[in-house]
Amino acid sequence: MSRKRPGSPGRFCLPQPARETCRYNRAIPLPCPAMRLAICFLALLCMPALAAPPVSIKIRPLSELAIHPQREASAQVVSLNLAKLASELSARIEQIPVEPGQRIAKGAVVAQLDCADAKIAAQRTQAALASSQARLKLARLQLQRSTELAAQNFISGDALDAKKTEVAVVAAEVRLDTAARAAAQREVGKCILRSPFPAIVEARLAQVGELASPGTPIVQLWDTSRLQLSVQVQADDAGLLAQARPVFVTQGREFAVKLLRVSPAVNPASRNREARFGFPQVAPAPGSNGVLRWRDPRAFVPADYLVKRAGRLGVFIVDARHVRFVPLPDAQEGRPAFAAALPAAAALVTDGRFALQDGMIVTR
Repeated sequence: MSRKRPGSPGRFCLPQPARETCRYNRAIPLPCPAMRLAICFLALLCMPALAAPPVSIKIRPLSELAIHPQREASAQVVSLNLAKLASELSARIEQIPVEPGQRIAKGAVVAQLDCADAKIAAQRTQAALASSQARLKLARLQLQRSTELAAQNFISGDALDAKKTEVAVVAAEVRLDTAARAAAQREVGKCILRSPFPAIVEARLAQVGELASPGTPIVQLWDTSRLQLSVQVQADDAGLLAQARPVFVTQGREFAVKLLRVSPAVNPASRNREARFGFPQVAPAPGSNGVLRWRDPRAFVPADYLVKRAGRLGVFIVDARHVRFVPLPDAQEGRPAFAAALPAAAALVTDGRFALQDGMIVTR
């Protein structure tokens, strides 16, 4: 019990052991208020890390989540030959037996010209050839007789040489007349215009009864045996076409195509490059417009799995028991992101990703 000290009314005196304890406690300095606040703040920061259990997540491999976006580019079916067949003679047009839109076979007649003058010229050359051939026959008979007489010394050697020269000259005339006849017959052949390939008649450029001069176009034809697809693609997509399986879509129909080449030149106005495709099976009509569709061969991460950390978009992947945030370059919100920065065997966090931070411990 405490007892009052004499001469000190109202004051109590502690027993001796208690007084010793009080002196001992007063010897230890207490922390200042600022230090106590700092200690409490550090304790608050460390408590979640020490006390929080690992975060539960769900993951899926990139190979299952990856998508391949569909690409499109405008395309048109073109023919390597859009030919204007023209007259090679100066003659009147007698007949044009084809109509626009008509399909014709190779060698089909597309125009008939008046061939009377050409035929007369051919007959003239034929007569000249017959004349020169008759003279050659006579010259050879004369040479044969002269040779027999020269063997009996009835004619001189000069006379024999003259006969030989005459045979050579007439033989040259025969060859000349033969060439003239061939040229005249060729002119007769030009009176008929034929299609050089399977074609579709695009237009009639002249009318029956008109006088055609050399070079006058008469009909225009699409070559249907050499159709190609011309596509304007972005420069970034040009290098991916060889790995894709594109199809040409026009009027609700799909046509298989095969890449032939990509032009290295870039259009200065559109910044596009031209790609040419062939039709290994059925080909559409020349001039058809449509789109070329293909799947991007590169892997993309769906936009739903992108999260933003430190102002950058990316995904969380699992590395052992920890998660790692991988930023995806050029990623945009609401659009699939190119997954080139991710390992092929990466496991992406699908559920629980919004509460994650880089380096956190997770369980599955």
